[in-house]
Amino acid sequence: MAVEYRCCGSGFFIHVLIITFLVLFAGLMSGLTLGLMSMSLVDLEVLAKSGTPRDRKHAATILPVVKRQHLLLCTLLICNAASMEALPIFLDSLISAWGAILISVTLILLVGEIIPQSVCSRHGLAIGATMAPFVRVLVWICYPVAYPISKLLDYMLGSGHVSLFRRAELKTLVNFHGNEAGKGGELTHDETTIIAGALELTEKTAMDAMTPISETFTIDINAKLDRDLMKLLLENGHSRVPVYYEQPTNIIGLVLVKNLLTIHPADKVPVKNVTIRRIPRVPENLPLYNILNEFQKGHSHMAVVIRQNNKTVEQSASKSPVDDSVKDVRVDIDGEKHPLERSLKSKRSLQKWKSFPSNGKNSSGGTQRSKKWARDIDADVLQIDDNPLPKLTEEEEAVGIITMEDVIEELLQEEIFDETDHHDEGS
Repeated sequence: MAVEYRCCGSGFFIHVLIITFLVLFAGLMSGLTLGLMSMSLVDLEVLAKSGTPRDRKHAATILPVVKRQHLLLCTLLICNAASMEALPIFLDSLISAWGAILISVTLILLVGEIIPQSVCSRHGLAIGATMAPFVRVLVWICYPVAYPISKLLDYMLGSGHVSLFRRAELKTLVNFHGNEAGKGGELTHDETTIIAGALELTEKTAMDAMTPISETFTIDINAKLDRDLMKLLLENGHSRVPVYYEQPTNIIGLVLVKNLLTIHPADKVPVKNVTIRRIPRVPENLPLYNILNEFQKGHSHMAVVIRQNNKTVEQSASKSPVDDSVKDVRVDIDGEKHPLERSLKSKRSLQKWKSFPSNGKNSSGGTQRSKKWARDIDADVLQIDDNPLPKLTEEEEAVGIITMEDVIEELLQEEIFDETDHHDEGS
């Protein structure tokens, strides 16, 4: 059945031009809706700051238009709906009703939806930047109708929708950008590993990175720096050695090995006569970022990890454990022992840390302990003369030692071996 034309002459061509304009306009609105609204403000801000020169220019042009997302969405949809509703009216004046419906559906589906959205999904940034001035004009024209609807949407759904990635999602995104993922990413394995380690560091605590007390090389404060002890200090190769009082779990300070260079082994100088620096005490559930911040202050690169044995205690891990205004962080462990060995450090820990027996014991003791790292260097030195030595309370238990190197290893997610470490090259 042939299509019946109801119009002829110049009016026919005018209607054809109007129909063509409506179809193209509807397609443009449909494509801009997909191209502009599919890009979040975060994506555009990232492109505007760190994209290619062309992308930075396009993103900077689009950002002012997209910031009021609901107003832009209402404008584009109103224009799209108006053009599609007007199309059958002009077609009906040229052909029969069923022909108008058939042609309008075909034109809208093919030219007004499929083709524009396919193109704008691929080149939405460039097209959106090119059409940004035109979109501004449409927003101004549709403002009386679009603005009330957009304000209602802002009230119901919220005006600011920022699609930021969570840590787990960001970690997966980084892995996809690695060159090992096979997706064309430029990040190397080391880069993705370090980024992932930084994202995971906030979830790890001192318990995850510490070296257990049973595997730690320590010396007694009453020991003498004779030839055997000095040889043992050199063999272990540590720059800092924890010092304990009465029992190996009562770590009261640390000795810098470089300060022992002037001591002759034949003099058998007691450890308590050399400079012993204070060692901070941190709760086992303190995040590693907090510990890293304290290590950066330079007072100490080693700390004792403490477990609170009582069941009901206040917890305040959000602030630094060395601040006077912060209370001790306490946890409920219900009598259960946490695992002291982590898989990453177990191989090196068994080789690197040893326990040194005590050469004597001192019957005197006290309950005083330092909770604050002083600003001046002299205050970081443990004063032994006329002062009771620090001692753990009954509610506390030293479970390990954590150093700056331990935190850096968690960040890198790889072992750091120095010249004195013994490890299997094939492992």
